[in-house]
Amino acid sequence: MAKFESLTRLYESLRESSHDFRITTDPFPPLDPEKLAKSMEIERKGAENGRANIPASNAREMDEVERAIVERVESQRDDAFQILEDQLNTYATRLRNLDFDGHFSQIEMTNHSSVEDFQADVTKGRDELFIRRKDLKATDEELEDFRKRNGLEKRIARVRGSLETWLKILFVALLLIIETVVNGIYLAKGNDSGLVGGIGYAFGFAFVNVIGTFLLALFGIRQLNRRSLFLKVIGFLSLIAWIALAIALNLAMAHYREVSATAVENVGLLVRQRLFSDPLGLADIDSFVLFAGGVLFSTAALLDGLFMTDPYPGYAGTYQRYVDARDDYATEREDRVEALKEIRDDHNAKIEGIIQGLSKRRKECAAIIDARTRMTKLFGEHQTQLESVGRKLLAIYREENRASRTEEEPKHFKTQYKMERRRVVVDTTDDWTDKDLSERIQAAQTELSAQMKRISKAFEDAVTAYHELDHIYPETINGSPA
Repeated sequence: MAKFESLTRLYESLRESSHDFRITTDPFPPLDPEKLAKSMEIERKGAENGRANIPASNAREMDEVERAIVERVESQRDDAFQILEDQLNTYATRLRNLDFDGHFSQIEMTNHSSVEDFQADVTKGRDELFIRRKDLKATDEELEDFRKRNGLEKRIARVRGSLETWLKILFVALLLIIETVVNGIYLAKGNDSGLVGGIGYAFGFAFVNVIGTFLLALFGIRQLNRRSLFLKVIGFLSLIAWIALAIALNLAMAHYREVSATAVENVGLLVRQRLFSDPLGLADIDSFVLFAGGVLFSTAALLDGLFMTDPYPGYAGTYQRYVDARDDYATEREDRVEALKEIRDDHNAKIEGIIQGLSKRRKECAAIIDARTRMTKLFGEHQTQLESVGRKLLAIYREENRASRTEEEPKHFKTQYKMERRRVVVDTTDDWTDKDLSERIQAAQTELSAQMKRISKAFEDAVTAYHELDHIYPETINGSPA
């Protein structure tokens, strides 16, 4: 069966998640200048340093408290920048994992390999059907030849089903059991062992009477239907043998019943003597009943054997071989078509999944780029907020310092703090514009839809090719093409 390995790999890759991450809703928490001023004791330190005229009036550099404020703000900036870089790396990894280029290339490859896989399975099925069709043709010719040679063109064979055959076999077995019991009751009269001993002898008589008759009818008497004179003679002799068997065996059983009632020794010899001297000389009416019952059971076994199968020997077996070959071929063809249908449906389902996967990844790509843009913007705003916090904290410190000083404040107190901004570099090598991506996906969908049509066409061609075998090796009915 076609596996569509390349198509399956593409289908599974599009179903897999392209990332392993957790998105936070607040990547850059803002600093609270009031809480930070209290925790750093900026007002107290400003007043203390002011009373000590620190920093000096001619100082050009920030003092320790100012540097601590700046370091705290810039440390927060650096931490935020590290978070930003980590997120940007995550976005870049997610974009790379979308791998649109790779998937588009695989789609081009599967357009050829999938159809080839399907056609390979079609060819395999056709080869198998070809063999079965030849076998059907051979059995068809065998049947037609058999019918012509034996003058059976005007009727089909009478083939029994398995249930009917078993019922006929059970009927023979039932005849054997019933005759054994009935004969055993009659033969118990002169047997020392009574009913048990009578049934023992009765089974022997019944077995030969029923089974022997059944076999003579099935394999011998039915030969009367043959066209061959020699086989007809065999059938006629088998019929004579059955008549002799039915009469002689059942007369012997009836005489045995009477002789065994009076004699103890040489019972068999006495029975033979009575059969030759006076075969119909039965004194007891029960002996006549026993004889008539045996003949009746033998006749029932005869009819069962004659109609066990088609009256013409060999016709049912030849016809059954043809029917089996025809059914095998029809079943195989149906299974092959159904298998191809399942392959086609599985292929088309995967194609639809690939198209859906590409559309889903297109939305994911746009979402990643939007999130990255938003993250970069948030970082810029966060740097502005940090700069504002730094200015506020320095203003608080300098105001307290200025109020407590006895000397002139240093000149840098009047200079506003400017935080050095961290420059964000975004890797856009794996970016797709929504327009370009939409066009490529549309083109891929067109290719995949065309591939679905080719698979459907290949399926239709395969079904047609399978049915063409019927014309390459036609069956014959009464000598004419079917």
